[in-house]
Amino acid sequence: MSHVTYRIVEHDGGWAYSSNGTFSETYPSHDAARAAAVAVAREQRVPDQTAVIEFENASGEWVTERADGHDRPVTDVEG
Repeated sequence: MSHVTYRIVEHDGGWAYSSNGTFSETYPSHDAARAAAVAVAREQRVPDQTAVIEFENASGEWVTERADGHDRPVTDVEG
């Protein structure tokens, strides 16, 4: 099972949550960014239907794979 950590960081003149080098939208306060990160972390843990997904990897290549909707990550929020 994978693990996803969302970190609350200063970003673009405000606050955001970040995971694996990706930033959320900017929020006006630390508390607002944290609340958004907690909501996203909860949503990540909810099982869904198995589906075919497409995403761009770090090399810029598009990948198509089957995503098991019941294989959900462990999530947490820091900051």
